Amino acid sequence: MSHNSNLNLLAATDAVDALRDGAISAEQLMTDCLARVREVDAQVQAWAHLDPEHALARARARDDVRKQGQTLGPLHGLPVGVKDIIDTADMPTEDGTVLHAGRLPVADAAVVTLLRAAGAVVMGKTVTTELATYAPGKTRNPHHVDHTPGGSSSGSAAAVAAGMVPVAIGSQTNGSVIRPAAYCGVFGFKPTFGLIPRTGVLKLAPSLDQLGVFGRTLEDVALVAQHLVGYDDSDPATRPVARPDWLSASLEEPPMAPTFAFIRTPVWDRAEAETQEAFAEIVTALGARVEELELPGSSAQTWDWHRTVMEAEMAAHLEAEWERGRERLSPSLQAQLARGHAITALEYQKARARIPMIHDALSEIFQQCDAILTPAVTGTAPLADSTGDPLFCTLWTFCGMPALNLPVMKGGNGLPLGMQLVGPRHGDARLLRAARWLINALAGN
Repeated sequence: MSHNSNLNLLAATDAVDALRDGAISAEQLMTDCLARVREVDAQVQAWAHLDPEHALARARARDDVRKQGQTLGPLHGLPVGVKDIIDTADMPTEDGTVLHAGRLPVADAAVVTLLRAAGAVVMGKTVTTELATYAPGKTRNPHHVDHTPGGSSSGSAAAVAAGMVPVAIGSQTNGSVIRPAAYCGVFGFKPTFGLIPRTGVLKLAPSLDQLGVFGRTLEDVALVAQHLVGYDDSDPATRPVARPDWLSASLEEPPMAPTFAFIRTPVWDRAEAETQEAFAEIVTALGARVEELELPGSSAQTWDWHRTVMEAEMAAHLEAEWERGRERLSPSLQAQLARGHAITALEYQKARARIPMIHDALSEIFQQCDAILTPAVTGTAPLADSTGDPLFCTLWTFCGMPALNLPVMKGGNGLPLGMQLVGPRHGDARLLRAARWLINALAGN
């Protein structure tokens, strides 16, 4: 197959079908992905570590499995980008900081083990911001290189958006899956807290840290995410659960047309005029299927509680970096850790105790509707000296609720504008079904 066959643009679900049927080989698919990297990555700079020979060798190994007639995994031969805070035994994991330069993990993260067991090929490591916080890395927005791809999963979102890899894995402690997906115009799916094990992933704030998936279609993120669900006794947030069938959910017509709660949230005035107008139009278009709801007044403090929990836990888990090399951290991270050190045990415990309270208050909404409709971001991607503001993700991350970015809108400047759908905890399948309906409804199908 020629190099310009553009197999890199196949949706992951289509690629997996073609790979399993033998219509294409894993080596051919990887070759086209690498050709795209050579074409665009000098501008986008999505990769922290990519060894083309190693990636091709891994792809050929999947082809050998097929030739030998062995059982093929559900993600057989699929290239996946992995955020550089997720350990890989066969490539460096440097966490976006000079303090971890040259770090070679001894074992794969649990999520990488699951990917490989499903037959996927880890193509390379995608750029993360510094220790998955706010200081930008080198990655640029593929739609316009003067703009940010968002953070902290910058490279994962940009690599998928630029056609270099069909899917990629990222993480979210505040807005680090949904925001870059919104800015780069791809699907981002952050499942319910505790479903995907985090063993072998940089610990930032374990009460909040969650993993997620970027893809170019709803089915792609559902397919990959369902194979990352698992129990890991080293991650106390995980529980033994049956593997979900999110792919089917993402393809199904809901039994009845879903209803949506449009929630502006207490930070609505921070949304740009263009974002506010876009949501007004969508609410009008959805008519009776959407109801505007207000959050209880107490929820306005969630942003403070989230920051307290996040910064206290970051100070605890990044203690070694603080002690060993704080002067080599960015000013923004130094400030976060300094604030974290100043938080009292009482303040921390009180903030953490709010998680179930706020979650219970929000769960009542889902007795009236299937999903919450809300902005993903304040507007289109800002310039590259910032990673943008995660504040439209904070509330849902704090409560561990599943969230999706739907890339269905554009700003006046031509850059993607995100829409976020949020579901109840463990209502991931229902969220995906509602998203499928919404995408079709907005496309006029």
